[in-house]
Amino acid sequence: MSVLFALLFIIGIYCLIRDCINLKKAIGLAENALFPVTEEDFSSVLIAGEWKIASRLSKRTKSYLIVKWGTAAALILLAALLVIVIYTNWLGSYLFSSAYLFYMLLNAVKHPGNFYIVPNGIILQSKFISSSDIKEYSVERIVRWHALYGLDSRANNGYKVSFDFKNKLTLPDYVVITEKKELETVIELLDAQGIHLKIQIDEPAVAAGFKGDKG
Repeated sequence: MSVLFALLFIIGIYCLIRDCINLKKAIGLAENALFPVTEEDFSSVLIAGEWKIASRLSKRTKSYLIVKWGTAAALILLAALLVIVIYTNWLGSYLFSSAYLFYMLLNAVKHPGNFYIVPNGIILQSKFISSSDIKEYSVERIVRWHALYGLDSRANNGYKVSFDFKNKLTLPDYVVITEKKELETVIELLDAQGIHLKIQIDEPAVAAGFKGDKG
């Protein structure tokens, strides 16, 4: 049991380090982003779930500093907990407590929600994804029939832009673009990189027809 738990701790430490490295890489790439660039661009991008305007990626932002020092603190605590698990019988006595602490530490560091289009791919939720690793994307108008309608007033009548990835371990993800002008820019930039648009649903009537065709 101790060996299994130690392995889980090591994997958790690896994930924290990997995510921090990915964030630093994304920050460097975001400096040459094609979209969003202007304040108007940023205000048109909503991070679903949080329903906040996409944050900027910079080493000077508060969100980055929180991730940087939060990751360092989490790594130290995980390492200390790992030593305790290996060299004491605490695991046997407090299995659920140690498992809870492990889970809590892994989830304590929240990376800022963002979306960028860069020359060779996208940055989504602070992670760079190469255009060659994106299988396709789709666009849906958020109208009354849509599952996202009503969750946030700014999303209503906006557009859900969903991405599917070639890596099966990378789960599909999406952002909301609130304005048609910015959506057209996003589509143009993605098309220029050869990222395939699977389907675009613009209006309720079109959506209803599509759903009917799917059967």
